[in-house]
Amino acid sequence: MNNPLQLSLVNFRKGAYIIVEGKQKADYFYIIRQGKVQISKEVEIVEEEGGNLLSPGDFFGVVSTMSSHSHIETARAVTDVVLISVHRDQYGLLIEKNTPVAMKIIQQFSKKMRYLDEELTRITLKSAGNSSPDHLFRVAEYYARQSQYNLAYYAYHQYIKYCQTGAHIKTARERMGKIRPYSKAVYLDGSNEEFTRTYPKGTMIFSENQPGQELYIIQKGSVKITKIVNDNEVMLALLKTGDIFGEMSLLEDKPRSASAIAHEDAVLLAVNKANFKLMVTSQPQIITRLTQLLSERIWFIYKQLANTQITDNLGRMYDALSIQLEKLRVYIKAEAYTFDFGPKELVNMVGLSKEEGNTAIRQLFQNNKFKIVDNKIRVSDIEEIDKQAKYYRKMERISRARKAAAARR
Repeated sequence: MNNPLQLSLVNFRKGAYIIVEGKQKADYFYIIRQGKVQISKEVEIVEEEGGNLLSPGDFFGVVSTMSSHSHIETARAVTDVVLISVHRDQYGLLIEKNTPVAMKIIQQFSKKMRYLDEELTRITLKSAGNSSPDHLFRVAEYYARQSQYNLAYYAYHQYIKYCQTGAHIKTARERMGKIRPYSKAVYLDGSNEEFTRTYPKGTMIFSENQPGQELYIIQKGSVKITKIVNDNEVMLALLKTGDIFGEMSLLEDKPRSASAIAHEDAVLLAVNKANFKLMVTSQPQIITRLTQLLSERIWFIYKQLANTQITDNLGRMYDALSIQLEKLRVYIKAEAYTFDFGPKELVNMVGLSKEEGNTAIRQLFQNNKFKIVDNKIRVSDIEEIDKQAKYYRKMERISRARKAAAARR
């Protein structure tokens, strides 16, 4: 027998704080039934799409609740409000009983992910990205120069397919002819019959700027998500069994924002739009998982954006390490910890130039609690990261407050 959906109504008076940024325990999210709610953040980098004033039918607190992380926003009642309170464990039942609410959450999350990702790319990678299908040719050229012919061949094929009047069609055809013997690219045009697909290591699943109509669930292996920025490949994520990706293009009918490449031999389940709509009602556990993954990504990208606002480069490094600990749910206590990345990766995380990064890394390792072990960063006391990150965030708040006061004079 299925457990019944248990939702409760809660009331807040005008001016009351409903959730507070940074609070650790986030078990409930809210759907507004009556009244208006103001959303704010300690560091406001980008305004919420549609504004920060929410009305009946809108929801808040989902990101932190479904990712099981600390709150990334503060919500305050602008008027007396009546809210529907939803516990994390009730989300699957909510999907079954009220599909439109689930679809609204997922679609809004997808839009939010796209514009937050674009903003982070602009700030940290000093690039506005490129949404033109013509960019497919540049992706192909990059991988051809790296002798990664599986990836180059796939991208050339997509360029010819989607840019039939492009300026580089002839060159792309010539390049494909030359590298064809060395390429093992698969599913160049997808498949309407095979929903379970095998991608050998080093083959492309889709390319950035390619139109997309499917999302993928990793059944086996791993997939890396990358982007070509300023003629360099930047790895954005490494996904493993159970992870879902490619949902933004499926939900928004927009080109892929990044490339997906088989990091190991990978078996994927491909889900098109028609199958996705069936899954929403028939397999709520998958939709719950998708919401959790989107929540995790949005939480992480908000933290990364807030990190860009810290003016001290060493402070940004401590903050980035602190974010990684919370992301991995590493409990802050007096013990040692080894990160799975080294100094170079840390510099890339915070988007510093090589010169700025080298200076900040030298400063970091002047702290004798840090050292490099097998090219990975090791700290002898996790609490040191928490202490330093809080210090630099506090200094940043004081600095901003002083500047704001001076501007008012």
